[in-house]
Amino acid sequence: MTFSEDPLDVGLLDRAEAAVRLSATDPRLALVEARAVLDLAAGAYGEAASVALRATALAARELGDLELAGERLEEAIAAAGHGFPRRVAQARMSLVTVRAQLGDPEGGLLLADLAERDLTGADLARLGVQRSVALILLGRHEEAVRHCDRAIGLLDDDPLFRAGGLLNRGLAHTYLEQYGEGEADLAECARVARATGLDHIAMLAEGNLPFVAARRGDIAAAFSRYRAAEAALFGYPERLAVMRTDFAEVLVAARLPGEARTLLEQAVPELVAAGAQAALPGARLLLAQAALLAGDAPLAETTARTALAELDAQGRAAWLPLAREVVLRARLAETPTPLAVHARDATAQTQAGGTRDGMAQTESGGTRDATPQTQGGDRPSAAGAERLVTDLVACADDLAACGWPGASAALRLTAAAAAVRLGAITPALPQLDRVAATATRPLVRWHAVAMRHRLDGDLDRALAAAARGIDAVHAPGGGAQSDGAQGDGAGPRDRDADRDPARDAELRVHAARPAEDLAAFGLEIALDRARRTGDARTVLAWAERWRAVVRGAAAPTSALHGVPPAGSGLLVELVRRGDDLFAVTAGSKGCALRALGSYQAAVEATVRIRYGLRRRALQDALRDAPRDARHDALRDPRHDAGDLPGAADEGIAREMSALDHALLSGPGTLTSAGGRPGGPVTIVPTGALSTLPWPLLPSLRGRPVSVAADAAAWLAPRPRPAGVPLVLSLAGPGLDHAAAEADMVAAAHARSRRVAATRAEALAALERADVLHIAAHGMFSPRGPMLSQITLDDGPLMAYDLLAARRIPRLVVLSACDAGMAHAPVDGAALGLAGAFLDGAARNGDAACVVAGVVPVRDDEALTLMTVFHTLLAEGRSPAEALAQASEKTAVPGFVCFGAGDEPLVAV
Repeated sequence: MTFSEDPLDVGLLDRAEAAVRLSATDPRLALVEARAVLDLAAGAYGEAASVALRATALAARELGDLELAGERLEEAIAAAGHGFPRRVAQARMSLVTVRAQLGDPEGGLLLADLAERDLTGADLARLGVQRSVALILLGRHEEAVRHCDRAIGLLDDDPLFRAGGLLNRGLAHTYLEQYGEGEADLAECARVARATGLDHIAMLAEGNLPFVAARRGDIAAAFSRYRAAEAALFGYPERLAVMRTDFAEVLVAARLPGEARTLLEQAVPELVAAGAQAALPGARLLLAQAALLAGDAPLAETTARTALAELDAQGRAAWLPLAREVVLRARLAETPTPLAVHARDATAQTQAGGTRDGMAQTESGGTRDATPQTQGGDRPSAAGAERLVTDLVACADDLAACGWPGASAALRLTAAAAAVRLGAITPALPQLDRVAATATRPLVRWHAVAMRHRLDGDLDRALAAAARGIDAVHAPGGGAQSDGAQGDGAGPRDRDADRDPARDAELRVHAARPAEDLAAFGLEIALDRARRTGDARTVLAWAERWRAVVRGAAAPTSALHGVPPAGSGLLVELVRRGDDLFAVTAGSKGCALRALGSYQAAVEATVRIRYGLRRRALQDALRDAPRDARHDALRDPRHDAGDLPGAADEGIAREMSALDHALLSGPGTLTSAGGRPGGPVTIVPTGALSTLPWPLLPSLRGRPVSVAADAAAWLAPRPRPAGVPLVLSLAGPGLDHAAAEADMVAAAHARSRRVAATRAEALAALERADVLHIAAHGMFSPRGPMLSQITLDDGPLMAYDLLAARRIPRLVVLSACDAGMAHAPVDGAALGLAGAFLDGAARNGDAACVVAGVVPVRDDEALTLMTVFHTLLAEGRSPAEALAQASEKTAVPGFVCFGAGDEPLVAV
């Protein structure tokens, strides 16, 4: 009897192979069985020991310990020795994935080549599945699909590897932007896995559905699927972390950096703990991108440098330029503008028409004050600025060499803009010419052409080129056009036929959307042009174009050629260029442009006003508290004489008067375009000014005021009220007067009733109500606005839940603390609860209005205000008019009318 025929050896081998199979369904029991085999083998039976060690490795992999899995597989290879080449090959096959996920996908492919020599039949198919993991990590997605295609058809008798092949192919399809195929593979994977008891594989497939949905652009479905996947993957921290990282990638691309950062700050420590070295640098790089989008350049640079070092250590040379780009963009964000241009460039700049009136260009090609913002008043180093531009160009070269042509062209454009910004026109020109001649993306090429015209002093041609670039985004095929249709002799040739979907998908990790950058550049040119020509209407058109690009929509054409619809009142749209704040107004007498001073000063005043209103709300709560509690609070050293209500009111009044003078009354903003006294006003704010309680400013007090993310509703024709509106109300938990408020609303209108405060009822009410009144606690999440919520009886109604609504009522009233707070990474994308309702209506082509608070309002005060508001609303007042009159009559501040607030809901 030979050694391999020893009954003990055969029995141990059977037990070891059973442990391998068990590792996929019950890894902890598999560990027990494999260790029992190793104890019995006691080093004497090489084949059984090798298989048992492989079983412990697979179990450790399932439990998230990649480093232990790698160690055990190396031991399995050693235990098999030269006598069992098939067992060596099987251990190497398993090591392919582990090595790749530990950060060495190239090494994993080398192992696959070694293993292939001694594998046959189904084992070769299994190797193809393992190989696809390394290929996906290397960005070789088409190869991964081919390997999975060959393997899946040969694995009908192995549900574990068949499901794995479907999972990997689904991910590869998703990276290739073949979303239907990706979803189909993941669904089939889940079906196969569930049918054979491989629940954890099914959870992995379902856990990747948020990634597919988000890459497809369906953020609402992505959030919903993420919530389900997070619960399903509980207990698998490494895989949950990978799922969070994948989801965060598309949230960054969707301009939701706060939500992405929240996920990544959970994922990175989990990946570190699991030893998932391959996934870790990508997660850090995304975290750096999210930080850069949120304006935290120091964190972005530090995190990107860590990712760069990890990628370098793993030998992933193709990814190094991507990390280096984030480092450079972060450095650029922290680089101030120098006092003057370099002497050797002065003549060239003057000839090019680059800067005028003491202004220097911004990164996006516009102008900004040329005053340096350095710490301690030191002038920035000209040599340091030159080195940064040189580094940007070198990184663009590296990106191109490593197969990232789109990222290369975008960064080269940034380098040219940075050179202009830093006063070095001469080095910028060849970079712009190169981008205009060679970039594969029409949007980037037209941006380079527009910048070139701007430097030549031809603002009209610059605007025309910028418009062509924006239009290319909406053109069939993503902007591919024939050369004969360009109409601009300096225009670029389109090369979208060369676009690589796999590479283009990866560009979603970059910090800024090129279309937004180009639209912002166009707005800055329009502002410069208006200084020469007084053409405020073009400024308005480009402001609306910019906001439309952010939303992914087309700009309203009436901003260019029409006149304001009858009864629309006055439009005040705020725009900024650097720290310079402007108002473009439109009304019965046309358009006008007014300079308003410092944007940052207005933001700081807004913060002080909001703080004062919050403090006053706290003082009111103390005043109404029991005597002992009030006495103890006032003795608290944190309270001083300045906390007395009278002093607080005076301070708030002074701040609001000063801000009103800066923005409205001082520059004559409300009278510059024919606005009638007391008439309706639509404010389109910029940046943090979205959080200002605009109706409290003296010039606006008592006037119907609507605050909107854009001018679309103001430009649209006024619709007539259609019939008697259906009014639904609900009362959330934890508010003493909420039930009375909901009942009051139901009694105030002809067709109305109260509904239960559950998520299902609230979402159903959205589908059928004309007016929905929600009296409930609200919570604004400043770091992740789409995570803002309203508290209902059975859980929170999240802002992202509203993205899936098929219909939004014409009026939503959020009688909840801070429910109207919003934050937008860029103008036009106001987020939070109010923004989510309005965005949902806009997607359906409807105009809606949301009345919500932007500062704390007491429960009883909300009831008082809303009683008067709904009475006026039922009489036929518009929401903005009803809110203005109710606020004046009740002296309850803090509510704002968002969206289309000047449209009555009831015919009179």
